Amino acid sequence: MNFQLLGVNHKTAPVEVREQLAISDKKLADALRQLMSVPGVREAMILSTCNRVEVLAHSTNGSADLRQFLREHFGLAPSSFEPHLYEYREIDVVRHVFRVASSLDSLVVGEPQILGQVKEAYATARAAGTVQSYLDLLLTRAFAVAKRVRTETAVGSSSVSIASVAVDLAERIFGSLRGKQVCLVGAGKMSEIAARHLLARGAGPIFVANRTYDRAQTLAQRFGGSAIRFDELYEHCEQADIVITSTGAPVAIFRREHGERFLSRRKNRPMFFIDIAVPRDVDPEMNKLAGIFIYDIDDLQEAAASHAAERSKEAERAERIIEDEVGRFHARLQSLHVVPAIVSLQDYVETIRQAELDRVRGRLGQLSPEQEQALEALTHGIVNKILHTPITRLKSAAAGPEVTTLIEAFRKIFNLQDKGTEEKASVKTGVGSGSRSR
Repeated sequence: MNFQLLGVNHKTAPVEVREQLAISDKKLADALRQLMSVPGVREAMILSTCNRVEVLAHSTNGSADLRQFLREHFGLAPSSFEPHLYEYREIDVVRHVFRVASSLDSLVVGEPQILGQVKEAYATARAAGTVQSYLDLLLTRAFAVAKRVRTETAVGSSSVSIASVAVDLAERIFGSLRGKQVCLVGAGKMSEIAARHLLARGAGPIFVANRTYDRAQTLAQRFGGSAIRFDELYEHCEQADIVITSTGAPVAIFRREHGERFLSRRKNRPMFFIDIAVPRDVDPEMNKLAGIFIYDIDDLQEAAASHAAERSKEAERAERIIEDEVGRFHARLQSLHVVPAIVSLQDYVETIRQAELDRVRGRLGQLSPEQEQALEALTHGIVNKILHTPITRLKSAAAGPEVTTLIEAFRKIFNLQDKGTEEKASVKTGVGSGSRSR
């Protein structure tokens, strides 16, 4: 199987560690190419979100040094991130990927954004050429598993997301959001979800700032708000009671001096920041100012806990689905090991069939089309009946411990050439760039 996964998430690492390992969308393709240069890595994908950074690989022997990539790409001292890493191999990677895509490993269980983020990471890796056969098979199956979890359980029945939990927290702080002015910094999906929840609870007016002004205008118009240019953010932001920020900027865009200026102009009226960006948009130093309240992605953990109890039973059902799908996927992968032997056996017998037909045709003379068809049908039928039992035996043994011995015996008995590369198996089973099994 040779799957490997190395990562950090909201359970193992605080936001100050995760933000050091975050990879922006613009740099993801370059990071993938660097990851592919690690000895032994044959396929690779990187998932980088506000709650996790994970490096997924299919390697030659299952022992590629993924830590080497983290050390070299980020230039960090290993002691700063290695204590927070988790690592999975083989079938445990399959289980983890299925759980992540199904939102069972999320900060808010059942939130819908993670599946979209996994699909985006997959699309980037496909475009970069770093996902081809086995990771393609794993990810496309993960998407199907996530769909099954959504269809057969109610784990995602209510509209819960990190953004909606952030709005819950704002309402808890203010008591009521009615009439509270809101500034959305960043016009991405998170901001859009936050705006929808804020308006539903009476907040407004809303103004939107984004580095691309057109996107800010589009989002602002959608919710009856107004757009401001990003370079004018600090002149307008002081009007907001609530600032929800999620920009993906590499460094903090709100610092202590900005907070001091805002409080002075607001005559010390409190200001509430919800920072759902990783890396963080708000410098923690701002939290030391009286009247400035900041909640980052890790602070949402407590608010998210209130959703856990009501979803626990549905999550248990989802976990059973995951285990069922892991077993199926494992059986399918195991069957790939016997495909090269089956293909070699079929090629060997077909070569004999064709040779014998050519020899017999020379003695039979000119045959009519009907006779040719009958001869082909007869010999194909004999070959298929002879091959049925050994092929069935190979397939049934695919998931068992004896499969390697059995394959080797087949090769020796029939003097088969070794065509047992994974690429051969992927071509014959439809796994690879041309396959789609969603």
